[in-house]
Parts: sequence; C-alpha cells; structure tokens
Amino acid sequence: MQFEVWAPQAGRVTLQCDGDTRALERDPERAGWWRCEADARDGSRYGFALDDGPVRPDPRSRRQPDGPDGLSAVVDHERYEWRARWRGRPLPGAVLYEMHVGTYTREGTLDAAAERLGHLAELGVTHVQLMPLCPFPGTHGWGYEGVSLWAVHEPYGGPEALKRFVDRAHELGLGVVLDVVHNHFGPSGNYLPVFGPYLTDRHHTPWGAAVNLDAPGSDEVRAFLVGSALAWLRDYRIDGLRLDAVHALVDTRALHFLEELSTAVDALAAEVDRPLFLVAESDLNDPRLITSRDEGGLGLHAQWNDDFHHALHTTLTGESQGYYADFARAPLAGLAKTLTGGYFHDGTYSSFRERHHGRPLDRTRVAGHRLLGYSQTHDQVGNRAQGDRLSSMVSPGLLACAAALTLTAPFTPMLFMGEEWAAGTPWQFFTDHTDPELADAVRRGRRREFAAHGWKEEDVPDPQDPATRDRSCLDWSEPEREPHARVLAWYRQLLALRHEQPDLTDPDLADTKVAYDEERRWVAFRRGDVLVAVNLAPEPAALSLGVPHARVLAAWEPVETPGADGVVHVPGESGVVLLQE
Repeated sequence: MQFEVWAPQAGRVTLQCDGDTRALERDPERAGWWRCEADARDGSRYGFALDDGPVRPDPRSRRQPDGPDGLSAVVDHERYEWRARWRGRPLPGAVLYEMHVGTYTREGTLDAAAERLGHLAELGVTHVQLMPLCPFPGTHGWGYEGVSLWAVHEPYGGPEALKRFVDRAHELGLGVVLDVVHNHFGPSGNYLPVFGPYLTDRHHTPWGAAVNLDAPGSDEVRAFLVGSALAWLRDYRIDGLRLDAVHALVDTRALHFLEELSTAVDALAAEVDRPLFLVAESDLNDPRLITSRDEGGLGLHAQWNDDFHHALHTTLTGESQGYYADFARAPLAGLAKTLTGGYFHDGTYSSFRERHHGRPLDRTRVAGHRLLGYSQTHDQVGNRAQGDRLSSMVSPGLLACAAALTLTAPFTPMLFMGEEWAAGTPWQFFTDHTDPELADAVRRGRRREFAAHGWKEEDVPDPQDPATRDRSCLDWSEPEREPHARVLAWYRQLLALRHEQPDLTDPDLADTKVAYDEERRWVAFRRGDVLVAVNLAPEPAALSLGVPHARVLAAWEPVETPGADGVVHVPGESGVVLLQE
C-alpha cells in the first residue's frame, strides 16, 4: 500500500512499518509531501521519522492502538460489513441527544453504549450526538484534547466499535452526530508541529497558539481538517458534525475555512445521496454562520443557541453570576425574546462583555431548526464547580416546565444524557493525564478558577481522581423509580407530541407568539394551533389564552379544558400543552 505524509521542512523522511524501515521520496506533484510503497495490511503498525529523529505517529492516523504516543495502525475500512440500509435523517424535525461515551454507561465503551440505544429510540429522539472520540492520553476524559483527528479513542473500542455503534443506531432509526474539535489540539501527545506548520503564533486562543488557517502552509492544514471531517461522514457513515467553538477559528482569508468545509460537506452529501449537516458551537450571535452561501453566509446548517439556555436557566434558578447577569434583570422577557427572535444579544449591550454583542437574525429568512435549544449541555453542567445538574437545583415541576419549553420551542431541541429522567448523578470535569506536570497544572488551574468565585479548594473535585469520573456515570436504575420515572414519562409524551403535531416542527420563527408576566412568573406561547403555557410560580395561575375551544394534549399536573372564556388554570410549577380545535 502507499504511505504518504506532509512534512514540508524535512530533509529526509523514513517509514517504519512492522519492523521494517523504508525511505520515502518527495512527491513531485505536491510540494512538501513524501510517499512510498510498502507491504502492509489491516492492523500493521507504522510511524514516520523526520531527519533520523524518533518515530512518530502518522498525523492522519486512522488508529492509535497504544494511545497518542504509540505507533499508528493501518485500518482497512472495506473490511467492515454494514448491516443497516440507511438513507439518512435530515436536521429539520430532529431532536438531538448529547452523549459522552465514557460516562453513558459504567463500562464507558461504544459497545456498551450501543446496548442502551433502544432507550433513545423509545424516548423519541432522532439523533445521538457523541462528544469527541479522537484519542487522548489516558482512559477517561471529556475528549476535547484529542490529537489524532482521524482516529477513535482506543479505550472506547477503536474504529470497529464506532462502526458497530453507528450501525446499531441506524438499525433503530437514529442518526449519529459527532463532536469534532478543529480550534485547538491537545497539549499531550501532539506531534503535529513536528511535521509542519499546523499552528501559528499570529493568533492566540484560550488553549494557546491558534490552528493555522491563514498563515503560510495553511492550505494543507485546512485540507487536513476538511479531510478529517469528510472521513467521519464517509468512512463511519456519521450523519452530521458538531463543530466545537468555531469563534476560536481565526481566519483572515477571503474564503473562510467554515465556508470551505460546508461546501465540501454539501458536495459529499450529494455524492453519497443522504443528508449531512454541520452544527456550530458559537458565541458570536452572527446569523451569517447559518446563512446559505448563495446569500453571502458561511453555509453551516445550524448552531447552538446559548442565549435560549441562559434565559431559561436564569428564569428557573435565579442565578445571576457571570454571563447570566445579562439575563437576570428580566429573565422571562429574555426568554420571550429568544423564543421569537432567536438571539437575546442581537446588537444589544452585554454587561458581561462590557460591549455590544451580536447582530439581528432575520426571522423571515432563517428557519427555526437552524438554532438548537436546550436546558442543559455538557458545558453548562460540567463547567460548574461540582458538575451539578439542573435536577439538583430545582423541583421536578420546574424540570417539567423546562422540558415543555425546550421540546415545544421553535428550535431543534437537544437533550443532555440523563436529563430525560432527572438524573441524580452529577457530571463533573475529569481528566486522566499521564504527564504528572500537566495533571497537576490542570488540577491547580481548576481550583484556582473556582476559588475566584468563592469556592473552597477542597470542594472542587480533583479532575485526576478516578472517583470524579465514576461519580459522573449515569445510574441506569434511576429510570425505574420515582421521581425519575415520572419525568421520563413526561419527556416521552412531549417528544411524541413534537413528532405528531406539525406545528411544533414548523420552521417559521416569525409564527411564534409569546406572552408572559415577569412578576407572576408565567409564560405562554403559540405555534400554529398548539399553545404552551408554563407556570413557574408555586401558586396556581389563571391564564387567559383567548382560545375557548382547546383540548389538553399534555399536562404535568391535571389541567381542565379551558372554558368558554378561554381561561386555563395551570397549577404551580407545571406546564400544559393544548391544541386549538
């Protein structure tokens, strides 16, 4: 087979494969590339040495059996026999479920997670969104410090296990979305700078030097990232990618990297004849991200909408620290604004940032499904000092209100694993760094960060302690007992309604009409013939919906059909979904 590697500054490159050493030759047609032919098969171990230096793993390695520091292994993707006949599931009408493989089950593997996919099919979600799978040091971690962007973390099961997972998901009618990290590389086991200018000091990110998207050599770096993205979609039949923190992708070129990526993904979708999509995590509040390329946008298909989360979280909990401060002044007004306009900050002043932020989103041109709405995510839970979920902060009734708002809103809903049964387990920040100095630096940095917010050092979990990960694993006995079983039944009922009522997947953002009372703590909105009313106060509320003929579709606590006056009586900390008839 042919081996090749981009190493533009090397004077000599050798391949070590299954114990044999062979010199590579310069590729006359591609500057900086080296190539050679060598006998190899699926599983063959290999690596490259530059200028007689140590053997390093392939930057485009498809497998790292011994972790980021070990030799690479050849992967023959044609060996796997796919079972599912899969035509894909598009983003419009979808419901995503964010999953961390390492804590979804106690075993922490893709095969163990695949055995639990039936739960998600019964729940009513349409896509499983996997947190990053690229290899990282140690066994357990969040996955955002990966270094081999074409490979699968071996403790999760490696490439074959991912294919089995995707196959099983597709058999159950579930799409699979993968979280990929293009904005930085992990600090440990990262040999990319040895091979070429993958990083640049022209720009900086919270994680150090920026990925080189616009400096000399950036053509190949961009091709590296695009090639990795397409490989997940093609070789593993992944249905979509979640792009981590795209605001950290600093690119001054006329053709932005994200536009280049979206163009390549759309071309692949046409080639394989199934829908593929890209979802960005972005705090820019810039609608150009999700505007089509024909209209001057970057052509991404959707983005996370943190403004909806922040407004909802502040409404439920009353928290006002950090970025919640912008929403705490009038949380229900903020919630209403996001339900009708998508963004809260659309050119408004942000006290947290001490500047104006965002720009308006044109509701007549941007479909509602292009914004993801959620009450919890791995970030919003795990980046709290103790990883406490919403279920530890508010009552089951308020959790039911949050679910009603999230699952009937005009956005694409997303759940965080365990949310659907009000999981009692926390989800904390944990690492397994094999470098003692790095491990200690992460530990001290975590404690220093939260000490600034008044936390005692001993109250912040040690990321390196195995017990921190163990505490974060879901307890699969919880859904069988109260109050978890009741919350799970509520989520299933709401998701069934979302699939049954066309108005709940109507993409027209401008069709959502909202009313609220900040003091009495209720909010109601209408989408077509579907009405949703949520009472966040402990006392019952009589809400005049102006609809005399409406049928109750779902209610957390018993609610009578509105009378001729169109008034619906909603118990305290409860929500109801009605259909006008």
